[in-house]
Amino acid sequence: MSDMPLISDISPVFVGRRDQLRLLADQAERVRSGGPETLLVGGEAGVGKSRLVSEFVETRTRGAVFVGACLQLGEDGLSYAPFTAVLRQVLRDLGREVFETAAPGGIGEFARLLPELGEVPRDRRENRGILFEQLLRLFGGLGREEGVTIVLEDLHWADGATRDLLVFLVRNLDHPGVQIIGTYRSDDLHRSHPLRRLLPALERLPGVGRIHLEPLTREEVAAQARAIRGDDLTPSQIDSLYRRSEGVPLYVEALASAETCPTEEDPDLPDHFRDLLLEPLHRFDETAWTVLHAVATGAVGGGVEHETLYHAVGLPEREFEATLRVLVDANVLRVGRTDYRFRHALLRDAVHGEILPGPHARLHLRFAQLIDEYPDTVPSERRAAEQAHHYQAAHDLPRALQSAWWAAVRAGEALAFDEELAMLERVLDLWDRVPDARERVQDRSRAQVVVQAAGAALDSGRPKRALELLETALAEPPEDPEDDEARTLRAVLLRMRGQALAQGGHDGGLSDLVRALEMHPPHMPGYARLLATLAKESRLSRADREETPDRRLLDRLLRDGRGPRELAELAIEVAGREETADPRGEAEARITLGGLLMEEGDVERGRPLMELGTLLSVESADPMTEARGSGNLGHHLRELGRHEEGMEVLEESLARHDRLGWASVHRAFNHQNVAEILFEMGRLGEARELSDRTRTAATERLRTHCVLTVLARTAAAQGDLEAARRATGPKGDRSMLNAQRMNILQLDALASVDTSLAEGDPEEALDLARAILDRTALERFPGYTWPLLEAMAEAARQGDDPKVAERVLSVAERTDVVGSIMPAYSASIAALVAETVGDDAGPLWKDAVKAWEPLPMPLYLARARLREAEVGAARDRDLAVCRVRQVYATAVECGASPLAASAEGLARRLGVGVSDETPAPRTPAGLTARETEVLRLLAEGATNARIAEALFISPKTASVHVSNILAKLDVPNRATAGAHARRLGLA
Repeated sequence: MSDMPLISDISPVFVGRRDQLRLLADQAERVRSGGPETLLVGGEAGVGKSRLVSEFVETRTRGAVFVGACLQLGEDGLSYAPFTAVLRQVLRDLGREVFETAAPGGIGEFARLLPELGEVPRDRRENRGILFEQLLRLFGGLGREEGVTIVLEDLHWADGATRDLLVFLVRNLDHPGVQIIGTYRSDDLHRSHPLRRLLPALERLPGVGRIHLEPLTREEVAAQARAIRGDDLTPSQIDSLYRRSEGVPLYVEALASAETCPTEEDPDLPDHFRDLLLEPLHRFDETAWTVLHAVATGAVGGGVEHETLYHAVGLPEREFEATLRVLVDANVLRVGRTDYRFRHALLRDAVHGEILPGPHARLHLRFAQLIDEYPDTVPSERRAAEQAHHYQAAHDLPRALQSAWWAAVRAGEALAFDEELAMLERVLDLWDRVPDARERVQDRSRAQVVVQAAGAALDSGRPKRALELLETALAEPPEDPEDDEARTLRAVLLRMRGQALAQGGHDGGLSDLVRALEMHPPHMPGYARLLATLAKESRLSRADREETPDRRLLDRLLRDGRGPRELAELAIEVAGREETADPRGEAEARITLGGLLMEEGDVERGRPLMELGTLLSVESADPMTEARGSGNLGHHLRELGRHEEGMEVLEESLARHDRLGWASVHRAFNHQNVAEILFEMGRLGEARELSDRTRTAATERLRTHCVLTVLARTAAAQGDLEAARRATGPKGDRSMLNAQRMNILQLDALASVDTSLAEGDPEEALDLARAILDRTALERFPGYTWPLLEAMAEAARQGDDPKVAERVLSVAERTDVVGSIMPAYSASIAALVAETVGDDAGPLWKDAVKAWEPLPMPLYLARARLREAEVGAARDRDLAVCRVRQVYATAVECGASPLAASAEGLARRLGVGVSDETPAPRTPAGLTARETEVLRLLAEGATNARIAEALFISPKTASVHVSNILAKLDVPNRATAGAHARRLGLA
């Protein structure tokens, strides 16, 4: 054993980061009384991120800071690693009670991350939302007293589940006292790195900041070297050290720790940093290198337990411990509570890279075996993943496949879908090279593994990858085409491909669902669920006017008497049989069937069905289906004009799930429904606030997208055109035309048309209207079709396009009218079309006003009243004045600025104030109110005929007004009068 190095390579003095340390401390103090904040600390490897955080952590009291780090297993991260470490520390410091408080519905979800808390609950994929919600409550509760800091290190190694949970927490934390600090290596973020794409999105959220640690200055490098060496360097040495280290503290440590600090003239200075890191280690003998190689191999989880390392090295105990003492004293290794790790991950990588291929494989194989021999040395949630890594590195393919399978099982239990998919793909990659693969994955066939992998891909929002896996499996012939289990498996593959196609926005998904139904033996488990899924998807699937596979299939289903209603009824029947009992399938089918009846206006039969389906979901602890039931019921009640009832259903569901800690399962979905009710009831401020809050908190892309459509319509109604356009996307975007679900297409189109009209661009709205009318059979889906048709008719009126108006009317005449709202839409559409084609719209607007009056939709009534006043002012000026004042009052009360401005404009043209208390418009130069309005129109170049039309007077009267204006202003002609009007600010 050689002598240990005499010079410490860790600076005892914290150099150059005082401002950043103060920033962290100030933030911790600020969040105690204010809202939560997140700080992302980036910088290249070795720049001092961990040192900065550890110095800050030292200033915090026990129980106020919890630290976890992402772990790297080869190319794969370990699911939830930093959060699991944090939770284990919380359990150790604060006890089980804090978990029970955060999970009133049962502590089981926490067990997915921390097995010592209890048994992992059954695999419900949607329970990930519940898990996230409970973690949110836990951290919010920890911050309530003195504040809490959660440190997540090495986010560049974070797995998908960790990133998803971090985003969820940052979006949803609203309790004071919570500080989150995340560190990452900026130089590891290659172009396609997921964290590189995530960081800008996180920075846009409230309370999120980012700092980048820069290298040390020359003076700071000198101070660090002095602290390490105990003496001052010469100016020449400092210059050389600063130039070669580039100010990176870890490089400074490695260079300054040399017995003779190198100068610029030293010819033997290593050119590569790996060599630089390893140079001080060359003093150690073979025994020390044996231990170093073992630590580098086993430290995939951050550190290696003492007992595991002892058995891996195989040295006599006294010699082993003496070697460890030398390495620890030399600051090469650091001691944890029961483990050893390198002082820096880069040093571990450098040592690991020195191991020759033979010893490398043997060491990895030994560590894999030690996990079985001494399982208590590795936390249970890490065992399978670490074994998978070691066996893969050791080229032991059979056991690599087997451990990858168990790692996938563990990731599935933790609802870490990206990691589950990665492990299952490793199983599939090794399948053909392992003769007994089936026996090593619990007697599952390759196709069954594909089903599980495709499910993980769908759950992680990767339909394209799911499609690739499923198409590969479907291309292979089944093992026994006549066997019921083989046919069921084939049906499952088809069903999942249908789901992948639909999730990816592709046509043909419905075809796969029908083929799956034809393939699936009716007496086998899963048949009821398949029927319920097909009923739901065929109900939502868009019907195009051109021939497409799904359009032909929809037509065939209806002709064969297998429409959504019949499929749902059969699903209920099958789910009730003992041999094919399926409570979830029955609940889904009842909700779908009830919704179909509600769409037809049959509340008496539809509502009880939906309520029973929701109740079945409650009894079977199925929060996702329960949320769908309450959300859909609230939606249908709104469509039928029963807004208050719909709001009551939704609020009751939201309150129940909040109490149980389940709200994240459906918060965005049901908040969208609540926001739609608020919008239609004219409560624009509340709808906007809820939409904004939900958009910020939501993590699921589809739900975020749906909330944005409500946000866009609300912002447009308020006159906030910038916010409306941000929510809808850029002009000319027609991506919604590719949506395979009709409600998504309708919502997107409605938001886009409303926004374009608010921007004063009817041509943009008309272009979209033509595209939708050309492609889509809107009449099959009345719910959102009626408001969309009304918006299109308004676009046709503003854009003076009779052809589009007539096409809208034609669709309206073919669309079912149920409830109390659809007749009102129908009346408004008829009046708008009449205006556009030049018919007398006055009586039709009177009918529309009557239809809207009893409904709880004040802005819709106000719009109809405004058009009634505009169209009928020439015949009944007193009624027009009454209507315009009603409109103005409603618009002001609701915060609808554009509508209020339109009412003001009409009042001005009528020569009256917008209320009894408001005086008539001021008139310049002795002009009357009517003459002032004529002058405004002259400034626009209007003819007498145009003036007469705009002011509801005859052309002859308009001519008289023009003559009077010219005389009063003492101007020779209309053009000069118009210029005078512009000087007066009238145009």
